[in-house]
Amino acid sequence: MWKRFCRWLLYKRMGWTKEVTVAHPKKYIICLAPHTSNWDFVLGQLYSGAEGWRIQFLMKKEWFFWPLGLLFRRLGGIPVFRDKRTSMTDSLADTALHSDEFHLTITPEGTRSANPEWKKGFYIIAMKAHLPILLYGVDYKKKLIQCTESVVPSGDMDSDMKTIKHYFKNFRGKHPENFTIGE
Repeated sequence: MWKRFCRWLLYKRMGWTKEVTVAHPKKYIICLAPHTSNWDFVLGQLYSGAEGWRIQFLMKKEWFFWPLGLLFRRLGGIPVFRDKRTSMTDSLADTALHSDEFHLTITPEGTRSANPEWKKGFYIIAMKAHLPILLYGVDYKKKLIQCTESVVPSGDMDSDMKTIKHYFKNFRGKHPENFTIGE
């Protein structure tokens, strides 16, 4: 019922389409960009619902107040305590290594503002846990959700990050002025 509703709302009512040509193994990380609006969260939840997936996501801890915290955790949210020095990448990589399935979405910009210095935690988790990174782009102008490439971390973070950022260069977020891949 939920899947049918999400499909109807996202694809029929809202007019979004998808182009997904990359296989989804049992364990992966989704690198999702651009992230320029809180509406990206709603869109992501509709998409995962329409596809019948439960995918975890990282969100700053400030959003996990009552009663929203209960809802976000139920949807797969993992609070991020940015003011504490924690080994979240180690913890998530360890969870991935010891799980039969692992699906995590991360927005690498780390903010809804233009940020050329993308966070690299998703890459570190993928490298430590030997996971592919599925590149998911959201284009509000075309109303398109696209995943046509994935990256397996080589260990050359600079080169791989350049490849990842380049994939997203033509996607237009809800607020395109808030998105940059840097140089």
